[in-house]
Amino acid sequence: MAGFDLLANNLLQPIVLAFVLGAIAGFLRSELELPEPVLKLLSIILLFSIGITGGREIAKVPAGEVAGLLALALALTFAIPLICFQILRRLGGFDAANAGAVAAHYGSVSSATFFASIAFARAMATPAEGFLTAVVAMMEFAVIFSIALARWSMGRERGGMQLSALLLDVLRGRGILLLSGGMVIGAVATDQQYAQIQPFWEGMFRGFLMLFLLEMGMTAARQIRGFAEVGRFMLAFGTIMPVCFGLLGVTLGQMAGLSLGGAFVFGAICASASFIDAPAACRAALPEANPGIYLTASLGVTLPFNLLIGLPLYYGYARWLYGA
Repeated sequence: MAGFDLLANNLLQPIVLAFVLGAIAGFLRSELELPEPVLKLLSIILLFSIGITGGREIAKVPAGEVAGLLALALALTFAIPLICFQILRRLGGFDAANAGAVAAHYGSVSSATFFASIAFARAMATPAEGFLTAVVAMMEFAVIFSIALARWSMGRERGGMQLSALLLDVLRGRGILLLSGGMVIGAVATDQQYAQIQPFWEGMFRGFLMLFLLEMGMTAARQIRGFAEVGRFMLAFGTIMPVCFGLLGVTLGQMAGLSLGGAFVFGAICASASFIDAPAACRAALPEANPGIYLTASLGVTLPFNLLIGLPLYYGYARWLYGA
């Protein structure tokens, strides 16, 4: 029953319900719509906010104490989306844009799954290390890498693209610019400076996010046929890949010297799929990708799977690994 309670608690959050409402409106072909300039403004606000708060978390961590773990997280930041991208392209037959967008979601981290794993570890009297928040922030770079990977592949299909042109093309995108630039600003800002802007970037974040997910729900519903065409493959992908990455994360966390609870949470981080950060970046940088595929997979398949089955599985494996 605990798993169902955890699932219900996370799926009934206002931000998730906003996505559901948008999907209902889309299926009903409602007159509800958000003007394009408003969507662009929401995207800018969300991406900049994610970058700033991520930079703050990274700056709080004494690099010498967790250098090994951060290096491991950085390696996974590139490895997870690369593996996903290759599987989607070679086995799923996806085009570069959709493969890159899905890889961005599975390389990035679901905050709902992260917070649920923290709560799960505490409930089991094995709390995780606090600095794992910085790992979550660092793995946001998986979105940037996935977009660059998609752009590079798309450039090759169009006759080739020089590395300099690829870098320029990626850096020009507002998603990359706002995420990376926001992280730098957040990292260098003092506590006093950040306190002056915190009410806007943190206090209003969830309100803006609800509006964005409302639109994402409508968009996904309109393009749900795209998911139906790859439904069986994405259903398998959305359940098998989290298990593989989750068990790998627990194992690597144990090798890095984390506690039992820390290794479990690290595994949950690796297993999760973003439905907050990545959609904003992909909508801005990969408009060719189908939200009906990447949002339905991350929010409709992987999130409930992780909350109901994944977390108990990863924790059980961690207990076995630690001999607890």
